[in-house]
Amino acid sequence: MRARGRSDERENVSSRAVLLEGVTKTYGRGGQTVTALDDVSVGIPRGTFTAVMGPSGSGKSTFLHCAAGLDQPTSGSVRIAGEDLTGMDETALTHVRRRRVGFVFQAFNLVPALTVRQNITLPLRLAGQRSDRGWLDEIVERVGLAGRVGHRPSQLSGGQQQRVAIARALITRPDVIFGDEPTGALDTVTAKEILTLLRACVDESGQTVVLVTHDPVAASYAQRVLFLADGRIVDDTDRPTADRIAERMTRLGAWSR
Repeated sequence: MRARGRSDERENVSSRAVLLEGVTKTYGRGGQTVTALDDVSVGIPRGTFTAVMGPSGSGKSTFLHCAAGLDQPTSGSVRIAGEDLTGMDETALTHVRRRRVGFVFQAFNLVPALTVRQNITLPLRLAGQRSDRGWLDEIVERVGLAGRVGHRPSQLSGGQQQRVAIARALITRPDVIFGDEPTGALDTVTAKEILTLLRACVDESGQTVVLVTHDPVAASYAQRVLFLADGRIVDDTDRPTADRIAERMTRLGAWSR
């Protein structure tokens, strides 16, 4: 029985792109301590699209920072593709992020002096790796930037710049892509295009996407939504709709009492 339990545990770890177990994150000391995450345990299966929602101060940003290895939890453990980040120093965490994680933020964070091609391949250059021309061409085609690889960010629309950011996140073949309000600076038409692209990365390519957002419409593109309130996961829903998400958001934390 014990051997089967260990096997089940290994299978559970290996099937998760991201696994948080008992994660707590506090800031400050003494009477000034603030608990941003409170004993959070959750697994994000590989090849899925998960949205994380909650009111301001619910812990969404801290969840992303801890889950992506941008910050260390005060207690508990975080695994990305089975690799335990607990106790890693910043150098080791940087290596993990470069190999296993892609990021797409609200601010596109492109380098103005670099071309689209150079921006996309920048993570590989920073890691001292060569780019695979075939893979680069495939990504450029997938995100709809064919014919634009020689342009600089100033020559692109906001939506096109975000497509560059998505391509940059994909170039290292990461285990998971984290999106932090990636459509927050875009108009609704462009936002829909970007969300459709992210969903296609999951449905057509088996990519794992974790999206932190305040927008119920954006979250409705996910297969599963996690609801955070006061640093804890208080609910989740599969096959979400914008209406169901918006209604649930009115009953989180203090709003539920």
